[in-house]
Amino acid sequence: MTSDSDFYARFWGVRGSIACPGAETAIYGGNTPCVEIRCGSHLFIFDAGTGLRSLGEFIDKNGIDDVDLFLSHTHVEHIVGLPFFGYAYKTGNALRIWSGHLEDGKTTESVLRQYMADPLFPISIDVFSADVSYHDFKAGETLTLNKDITLRTTMLNHPQNATGYRVEFGGKSICYVTDTEQYEDGPDRNILALIDGADIVIYDSMFTDAEYPDFKGWGHSTWEEGARLCAAANVGTFVVFHHLPERTDADLDVIAGAVDKLRPGSLVAREGMQLAP
Repeated sequence: MTSDSDFYARFWGVRGSIACPGAETAIYGGNTPCVEIRCGSHLFIFDAGTGLRSLGEFIDKNGIDDVDLFLSHTHVEHIVGLPFFGYAYKTGNALRIWSGHLEDGKTTESVLRQYMADPLFPISIDVFSADVSYHDFKAGETLTLNKDITLRTTMLNHPQNATGYRVEFGGKSICYVTDTEQYEDGPDRNILALIDGADIVIYDSMFTDAEYPDFKGWGHSTWEEGARLCAAANVGTFVVFHHLPERTDADLDVIAGAVDKLRPGSLVAREGMQLAP
């Protein structure tokens, strides 16, 4: 049972690029990005990766009928779960889908309509029975959803752009910052401003510093850079997120030990993990 003061993040998908189910990823999980952030009775979803299907089942069992879905961007692993989100097919439910990264006349609705269409998918977004609405904003804007909840946003360094989010509720804050690539000439000032003093920061940590030189331009960062940013911004808890598909549970255990040594109290995201500020 959720109280009006509850504020937490729960992870339904933590993997980058492509889902990777199997015995070697069973502990941390193989679903692509999907994070629930609960602000009292309000349920927000960040990204519609493959983890969205299971979250939809949870929502249905708990009788929730009003949801906001915020997309970091619309690369396929971040929207692939939307056609399988049972909540969207139920009459009486309300679903607002938001994005802030699009340019060149594209809109949230037009991109999702293009995705759920021939030849990629057998049915269109028009089949949704819920009251679905599509909302566009510009990364960098502040969204005040009601008198108690504020979402601050920023543009991220990613091919075709992405949006980072900071959710503020009850004097606390949780940041969702993926997909983004670090800069060689210093820390990303947009991110530092967004995460300054945040209680929890979920950050794109797909690569290690040692791996990164082979993947410049791919639009992703490292767990070491995440730790550096969180230290510079006086963040409470740093969460390693958007794991490389090839990373096994054993690999992520090694990273968990290393990041905790570098910045004690840091965590590696795993499916089912719930964190409160």
